[in-house]
Amino acid sequence: MIVTYNWLKEFVDFDLAPEELSHRLTMAGLEVDAMEIIGGGLDSVIVARLASVEAHPEADRLTLCQVETGSGTVQVVCGARNHKAGDLIALAQVGSVLPGDFKIKKSKIRGVESLGMLCSEKELGLAEESEGILILPAGLPLGKPVFEALGLKDVRFELGLTPNRADCLSVVGVAREVAAMVGRPLQLPVAELRETGPAIGSLTSVTVDEPGLCPRYAARLIRGVTVGPSPDWLVRRLEAVGQRSINNVVDVTNLLLMELGHPLHAFDFNLLREKKIVVRQAGEGEVFTTLDSQDRTLKKGDLTICDGIGPVALAGIMGGENSEIQPDTRDILLESAYFNPPTIRRTSKRLSIHTESSHRFERGADVDIVPLALDRAAALILQVAGGEIAAGRIDIYPQKMGERKLRIEGRLTNEILGLKLELSEIQRLLRSIGLAVEPAPDAPEEALQVMVPFSRHDLEREIDLVEEVARLNGYDRIPVTMPVSRMICHLSGGRQRGVARIRDAVVARGFSEVINYSFISPAAWDRIALEAGDARRRTVKILNPLNEDQSVMRTSLVPSLLETVSRNLAYRTRDLQLFELRPVFLPRPGEELPDERRRLVMALCGRRAPEGWTQGGAMVDFYDLKGVVEDLIDHFRVDKVLWPADAGEPYLHPGKSCRIESAGAVLGTLGEVHPVVLQNYDIDTPVYLLDLDIEAFLSVSRESEGFRPLSRFPDVYRDSALLVDEAVTAQMLFDAVAAVRGKLVEDFVLFDLYRGKGVPEGKKSLAIRVRYRSLEKTLTEEEIGKAHGKIIRALEEKLGAEVR
Repeated sequence: MIVTYNWLKEFVDFDLAPEELSHRLTMAGLEVDAMEIIGGGLDSVIVARLASVEAHPEADRLTLCQVETGSGTVQVVCGARNHKAGDLIALAQVGSVLPGDFKIKKSKIRGVESLGMLCSEKELGLAEESEGILILPAGLPLGKPVFEALGLKDVRFELGLTPNRADCLSVVGVAREVAAMVGRPLQLPVAELRETGPAIGSLTSVTVDEPGLCPRYAARLIRGVTVGPSPDWLVRRLEAVGQRSINNVVDVTNLLLMELGHPLHAFDFNLLREKKIVVRQAGEGEVFTTLDSQDRTLKKGDLTICDGIGPVALAGIMGGENSEIQPDTRDILLESAYFNPPTIRRTSKRLSIHTESSHRFERGADVDIVPLALDRAAALILQVAGGEIAAGRIDIYPQKMGERKLRIEGRLTNEILGLKLELSEIQRLLRSIGLAVEPAPDAPEEALQVMVPFSRHDLEREIDLVEEVARLNGYDRIPVTMPVSRMICHLSGGRQRGVARIRDAVVARGFSEVINYSFISPAAWDRIALEAGDARRRTVKILNPLNEDQSVMRTSLVPSLLETVSRNLAYRTRDLQLFELRPVFLPRPGEELPDERRRLVMALCGRRAPEGWTQGGAMVDFYDLKGVVEDLIDHFRVDKVLWPADAGEPYLHPGKSCRIESAGAVLGTLGEVHPVVLQNYDIDTPVYLLDLDIEAFLSVSRESEGFRPLSRFPDVYRDSALLVDEAVTAQMLFDAVAAVRGKLVEDFVLFDLYRGKGVPEGKKSLAIRVRYRSLEKTLTEEEIGKAHGKIIRALEEKLGAEVR
């Protein structure tokens, strides 16, 4: 928002210096992003008179001018054609520096000396474009700085407003803040109308079909206007706040937009079919051409301003080509209305149209200022474009918007701000910004009742009023104190500790954690080859997704982690140990909220050891990841874990995967990613994947059993190679040993598998190593032999094993 110093002074009498005003505005919450002095550094550009204008002796398109400065006469060569002897002009004297760092020097042009430059509006920064030099009004004193002589010397403030301060999107809104600062009254503009035409009701009508979307709509009719260029004062005022002049009628509506913060729109009345206005919703698929010559396809819910046949404007956003003000326009219908903010915001965002009008209506306009803005605009149009105003105005306001009342307590305000303000001082501060304040009926000595005007949509709760008190009293007056707090130690729950322990254990094995979005594309399930009936395809949909790739909540972490692997491989990082420990979101039939279950997904690929001159080039395989999982199982003391072959997951290789089971429950799956899935992710190397259900895993884990003393006596190993059928699995062997291990067996392990020469067809050789130790004594050979023999007999009986 841009305001100027002089414009503010029209509404409030203050004598703050521009620098001080900038500081006070910023401290009041209206941050000044930039301050620019209009005409600053241009005092050397003065009012001068053309004593004579002659043709340049050496150039047909140049003129040679003798210029009177009030203290002498100088010669200037000029390339413009719109000047004549006797005109007052703006002379940039030698040494002047014009906008754009353009320095005026003594020079020779086509052999003739030139001592200065006759300036155009563009060269002085008064307009974006201009033709010829600036011709000044007669009667200005010679030698006086041009900006001072024209009354154009001003200061422009650019404010960085927060979205909640829609009330300050106008000069009057900012002036209200200045009035509160200096303790002076705000002087609102007055509309003086001369209604000389017939009654407006006999010429046109307004029908509002959607009072919920357009609570108030007012209109005036002005006939016999002359559309043309705006007067200089109007052009200068608009340009000072960054607006471009269009014509006198449109410029008035833009002036009121900046002055009062209320958008207006002017229609060519003779282009309105059936000479009436209808406010209604658009039809589905209805096409409308806006002022920027773009065809807009509308939807039901878009609010439109229509004539008797179809749309002539998008309500609160932009007018249409079919009713815009033309050079030959003679009669205009002037609109002033209040529109529902969410409706304007929704249409504006969907159609990607952002205008000064939509910017204000989206944030909430002031419904009470509708008639004032309308009448002031009509009076100004009459002043700059002539014509006659039809008697009366149409004002459709069927149901007045309800008054908003808030309560503010003096004690609470002082507690929050750390101040000692009297209730009367709080009342004065709030009244200074136009709030109607009176003692609360139920507690007049302790609280105040505040009537919130419709211009302040940001005041919704008592704390908002407390913030206003802090802002108006001055943030710098709030005492600075060190915060006081208590430290309270809360022990995390068992689940939280378990999740933290899992994360620490995986990181300790060299894995790096990744965090992906919880949103995913529905196409992800096709990439990991989930079947059509898979429960994971039933997802929670996002109501307002950023894009299709993030339109549903994920029910599996696998697609996201494979995407991360693919991206890292594309960047030539090929040795990866990654994991993600995050929740998935599973819909629950009949319930609004999904079931959030934590899962751990780990991915492993690349070399087993870092590249180096002492390391080999072996690549990781299934058993590397299985070993990490076994460490995790041991760490959490999960008993009787089974590893049945074939995980049953479509994204895992059926011959190189398994399930992880314990206590009859499936804890997760482990295996090599299926080649087809790897191809879907553009992955060209084997990847090994674990998907673990954290809730199920923690439910079967056990806390540490505590300290167990170490044996002081030596251990003894016994190795045995056994010939078994191919159908015998390692798990079957482990189960048989565990059943008869006794108290002397400390550990046992399978350390060799052999097929080949010396082993019959359909058989294989498995070698086990059993470690024996006692906590009480050194074991004898007889005791060890007896215990080991018991194990061998059990293997022979249960598995048909033969000792090799």
